[in-house]
Amino acid sequence: MNAPAPTLTDLVTGPVLEGDDPRVAAEVAGFNTAHTPRPALVVGATCAADVAVAVRWATAHGLRVSVQSTGHGLTSDLAGSVLVTTRRMSGVVVDPVSRSARVGAGVRWAQVIEAAAPFGLAPLSGSSSAVGVVGYTLGGGLGPLARRYGFAADHVRSVQLVTATGEVRHVDAIGDPELFWALRGGKGNFGIVTEIEFGLVPVATLYGGGIFFPGAAAADVLHAYRTWVDTLPEETTTSVALLRLPPLPELPEPLRGQFVVHLRVAHLGTADEGAALLAPMRAVAAPLMDLVAEMPFAAVDSIHMDPTEPMPVWDRGATLRELPAEAVDALLAVAGPDVQVPLIMVEVRHLGGAVGRPARVPSAVAGRDAAFSLLAVGPMAGPLAETMPSITQAVVDRMAPWAGRGALLNFLGQAGPERVAALWDDADRARLLAVRRALDPDRVFSPGQALPG
Repeated sequence: MNAPAPTLTDLVTGPVLEGDDPRVAAEVAGFNTAHTPRPALVVGATCAADVAVAVRWATAHGLRVSVQSTGHGLTSDLAGSVLVTTRRMSGVVVDPVSRSARVGAGVRWAQVIEAAAPFGLAPLSGSSSAVGVVGYTLGGGLGPLARRYGFAADHVRSVQLVTATGEVRHVDAIGDPELFWALRGGKGNFGIVTEIEFGLVPVATLYGGGIFFPGAAAADVLHAYRTWVDTLPEETTTSVALLRLPPLPELPEPLRGQFVVHLRVAHLGTADEGAALLAPMRAVAAPLMDLVAEMPFAAVDSIHMDPTEPMPVWDRGATLRELPAEAVDALLAVAGPDVQVPLIMVEVRHLGGAVGRPARVPSAVAGRDAAFSLLAVGPMAGPLAETMPSITQAVVDRMAPWAGRGALLNFLGQAGPERVAALWDDADRARLLAVRRALDPDRVFSPGQALPG
């Protein structure tokens, strides 16, 4: 008698859960709770081999494949797909000699920061160390050191990728330059990345933090900010955010339930240099709190102070070519302290410097010609779930006279394939689509920010 054919559970090391399994909710829980994943099947991958088996099984059964690590970038319910979760792929290896790190697909930036710090090195992580490394990096990766070192994608050295055929491939600039170009900036359109190697930078400390100004000073702060950034060296990366803070007891009393303007600063230099650069902004208005000081890089989360608890949100982003006085007035008119609008945050990040220069090894990262990045974020709870998409879009639409091409991919927000494709010029869009069609002609993969066709 022939032995029964092995099942998917027999072929992978990690758990395999049917969509109605009560354990699925915990397995697929993400940071953005606006969407509840409802895949047909969940595979908790422990290694690249598990991912490859899951992809081959899905294609054999006519199902698409999605991937999730931390769930920060979750943009749909993933219905009808095989969802591969990568959180168990958590290995981190730092090489201080080559100033590099090699990490698994489930690693968060906090793990890399901790591993690199003893060597006086730092990764080009984002504003929150709770974000996963792979999705952030493949989407470009814009963090507090960006003006000095560029996008995180610029520092990728190699990628391990599982393709639509279930093949595990090593991809770098020498062996497959076109795919390597597309992966760094094109995000999850080409397969599932199971491991990534990238360079680290020699940063142990910085002068950074945030200054909270009262809402009444919003116009003065934003108008000062738009001219102040032109005086800054590339060693200084900044952003400013209009925040509507909830009346939570864990917030400091001066900020609780208030509309505030949050100036964020990261300067690679001495405290004296940083303080001199920051002096004009400190003179604009009396702050509610001034938390800028010299700090170890390991404290980098304290610059933006992003939320740490999962929440339902909707975001919409754009880039700006410039930020003249008229643009500041328009932003205040649609999202300032005198407007009753249920937004959590509207943020402007200063770009330029290394962000605006081509990578040493060319990549598909979009938005290098922008001067600023704009992001509007609102809650997706209760009745707001119906209106928040139009509210955040209204912010982007109001800034249209000064808009660049689309948005940075990681800050695009929920968007269809055509809006994703519009981020690139005709030549780069054609290249990306050619790579995607050659690698995944049957559209096995269904990433949150998918290319069309």
